[in-house]
Amino acid sequence: MADKQPHLNGAFYGPAVPPPPKTYHHHAHRRGCACCLLTTFLKLLVTIVVVVGIAVLILWFLFRPHKLTFDVTDAELTRFNISGNQLHYNLALNLTIRNPNKRIGVYYDVIEASPFYKDQRLNTQWLPPFYQGHKTTTVLSPHFDGQQIVFLAGDKLTEFNGETLAGIFNVDLRFRLQLRLKVGVVRIGKFKPKVNCELKVPLKSNANSFTFLQATRCDFDF
Repeated sequence: MADKQPHLNGAFYGPAVPPPPKTYHHHAHRRGCACCLLTTFLKLLVTIVVVVGIAVLILWFLFRPHKLTFDVTDAELTRFNISGNQLHYNLALNLTIRNPNKRIGVYYDVIEASPFYKDQRLNTQWLPPFYQGHKTTTVLSPHFDGQQIVFLAGDKLTEFNGETLAGIFNVDLRFRLQLRLKVGVVRIGKFKPKVNCELKVPLKSNANSFTFLQATRCDFDF
């Protein structure tokens, strides 16, 4: 008699089959694209910087820009005295501005002029805007007349008394400018340089009707 085979149902209980390993090809592809875009952007940025730098260098050698010069050539101080804390003053100046450039014109859009005494502002004037052509000289004549509260004590008061005896006062004339440059038909930038003129101004009086101010070159901070 043949051996009886055990009865098998439909289920199979073999060893478990592990799931297929996860692949990360999609994420790696994204990272690769991001790196590629970043590299391209950096190359483009470097190219732009190099091209702009070369263009600026070429323009520099072509036009050879020179610094503007500011000189106070004359000043008349007819009043400068303190009553209480009020400083009474009357100051007239001639300022010469020279553009030494052959191919660059200058637009003076804003000209703010202020005299200072012992670092205290006395007044402010806004002079009319103008255009200055190539290799030209312009003369401005601001006039400051009025009174201002000032506080002088210690060394500053001692300096004022000494200047009063000498008849010569240390006055700073400061300018805040807003400029544009004209190169050919192109107008460039909006620059805001500062100008400082350290003056020793003699007081003009009836007893001293002949006064002389040595021409003073101003500091031009572009």
